[in-house]
Amino acid sequence: MDLVIKNCKLVDKPGEYYIKVNDGKIADISKTPLKASETIDIKNNYLLPGFIDPHIHFRDPGLTQKEDFKTGSLSAANGGFTTVFDMPNTLPKTDTYKSLKEKIKIAKSKSVVNFELFAGTNSLNEMKKMIELNPIAFKIFMDLESDEQLEEIFSNLSILKEETNYNGLVATHCEKKSIVDCETEKLKQKDENKAIDYSYARPVKSEDESVKQAIELACKNNLSLHICHLSSKESLNLAKEAGKTQPVTWEFTPHHLLLDNTAYDTYGTFIKTNPPLREIQDSVRINDLDETSVIGTDHAPHTLEDKQKGVWNSSPGIPNLETVVPLLLTEVNKGNLNFKLIPKILSQNAANIYGLTNKGEISIGKDADFTVIDLKREGIFNIEEFKTKARYSPFDGKKYIGMPVMTIVNGKTVMDKI
Repeated sequence: MDLVIKNCKLVDKPGEYYIKVNDGKIADISKTPLKASETIDIKNNYLLPGFIDPHIHFRDPGLTQKEDFKTGSLSAANGGFTTVFDMPNTLPKTDTYKSLKEKIKIAKSKSVVNFELFAGTNSLNEMKKMIELNPIAFKIFMDLESDEQLEEIFSNLSILKEETNYNGLVATHCEKKSIVDCETEKLKQKDENKAIDYSYARPVKSEDESVKQAIELACKNNLSLHICHLSSKESLNLAKEAGKTQPVTWEFTPHHLLLDNTAYDTYGTFIKTNPPLREIQDSVRINDLDETSVIGTDHAPHTLEDKQKGVWNSSPGIPNLETVVPLLLTEVNKGNLNFKLIPKILSQNAANIYGLTNKGEISIGKDADFTVIDLKREGIFNIEEFKTKARYSPFDGKKYIGMPVMTIVNGKTVMDKI
């Protein structure tokens, strides 16, 4: 089947365009009409390269009461995403050849969008086996490992890079275990804990120290470092400085950019996440987004029961796939964000970092993954209309201006609200 998408606005070009697709690839881009067996009229809306979320948790296998690859991928498509990268903290963990192979099988059978999978770290021998299955990268949860364990993990990844075709890219969750353990124990001694205490139990210092450590270990072991869900202004400064001399990149979540820890007063444990929301003076903000930035939603759904077990026992995580694009477009409409950054921070930069050479831009020969944006579509977030299994969001009931109205994956429409 060939396809023409007509009446397209492109972010970086004046006028309107026709885009032709053959066999899931972009075949032509023209200002003059093109013909095909199927035509889609996007009615003068913006056609952007399909959005990529490099940080999601679809909970499949083992935790599918929270989400699974079918509902999660439908949520992604509904939010304008054509490709997602799933994290390894499932049951069992995706840290063996067997578990990674099984998750690939599950994702292929359920996903309506493109997917890549992270591998968890394990023994060097097990990681060598996993490399055969081409994980997108290895993920290290530094908040779960001692300094000695981290030294060994980074060293093993360095050997892996030398002895296999592993590209040396490692993604990190940066919070220092010793600081988190100490501060949490102190706060648990209080007569009564409030939800906001969680943000002090995992203080900004724990992230800053962990980011510093990750940068040093990556440099020492000749690895490329990608820092997940960076939330601290000081950590951002550390990453930017390190990035001048070594391969260091980072991503931001919508909740860290748009909320601060006063939100605990409104949402209680529903806003609990790792790393936690910061005090506003310590937190990254919308104006920290630039040409190099990446958005990773850290879509982390739970059941309502999971989220209401008190300060310490409630599960950390916020679902974000269906809110992040309208939230960012609302900032565009408010004048707080340049629209030209949207394809970079939601597609191109992640594709470049993770080596997805066929994605991230609209050009001939690239994959026919597209997100159609209606920059003026207004509405109110309604959790009942979401595809995710998660029935909570701090943005439920909030107004937005700007919405993804069509998602096209490999030339096939998987979401249409035009």
